[in-house]
Amino acid sequence: MIQESKNSNRWGIVYVPMAGVRKKHRRWHQIKEYLELKKVQYDYIQSEDYGAVERLTRMYVENGYKTIVIVGGDMAVNDAINGIMTSSVENLDDISFGIIANGIGNDFADFWGLGVDEYKRAIDCIIKGTCRKIDVGYCAFMDGEMVRKRYFLMAVNIGLGAEAIQISDECMHYWGKRNPTYIISLFRLFLRRKLFKMQLKVNEEVINERLMTVCVGNSRGYGLTPSAVPYNGWLDVSVVYRPELRQLIQGLWMLLRGRILNHKQVKPYRTKKVTVNETEGAVVCIDGRTLDYKCPLEISLMPEFLNFIVPD
Repeated sequence: MIQESKNSNRWGIVYVPMAGVRKKHRRWHQIKEYLELKKVQYDYIQSEDYGAVERLTRMYVENGYKTIVIVGGDMAVNDAINGIMTSSVENLDDISFGIIANGIGNDFADFWGLGVDEYKRAIDCIIKGTCRKIDVGYCAFMDGEMVRKRYFLMAVNIGLGAEAIQISDECMHYWGKRNPTYIISLFRLFLRRKLFKMQLKVNEEVINERLMTVCVGNSRGYGLTPSAVPYNGWLDVSVVYRPELRQLIQGLWMLLRGRILNHKQVKPYRTKKVTVNETEGAVVCIDGRTLDYKCPLEISLMPEFLNFIVPD
């Protein structure tokens, strides 16, 4: 458990067990054993409630911890980033953030070459402490009468892509990655080719069309923004129009191959800000987390804002 401490040498670790697997504690025992072998000073909390990760991370930062480590997947990482960004600490220059991949979805860790089975390498990298300033994206939206912000490292997805993320998270969380329900649900979803009336502004261009999905990526965005990197000060945007069935199958293949930007029904952009004025009630996901929102949405980023501990 957390001890009230201002010792900047201690790591503050939030451990989120992998959903849909048995013997969840075995993973932590392996990590703990290696941390003790390396004589790392740390405090840790286990949280099986993703909503608690934000609060626990904020508590670490406000109690003087300088190295924050999340053992979890993309949504846990997103909650942790929001905990850091919404803390009462005004200057985050002394805060370093590291990841030990542990969830079913680990796109951000994969971007940096950190696989789920490489916890020893991840720990060694955090010990070494080589940091790189990375961009932090944000989505400002209406919550009732108030304007709120949700921060992200990967992407904001609107429409069919967000629905696919939502389905995959629900299926994997309860039944695991290989359950046929997951594959069948995604296949049926894409066969519908549902469109949403959207109005958005990218750079100086106003798009007022019926669209299948929009992805605004600070990183690879689950494959929809494959050229995006979280350290160049730009957002990549992929606007997907309605493909024919043959084009849809081709598009899914290109998505898996990292070539989705070459598809005829995908229009890419690079920008500093996206304003979304209408979505026709489409699902919006931020790093896999479903957003309860009202338009307009303003999506932008804070360049080189956070210290991320990078692998060698």
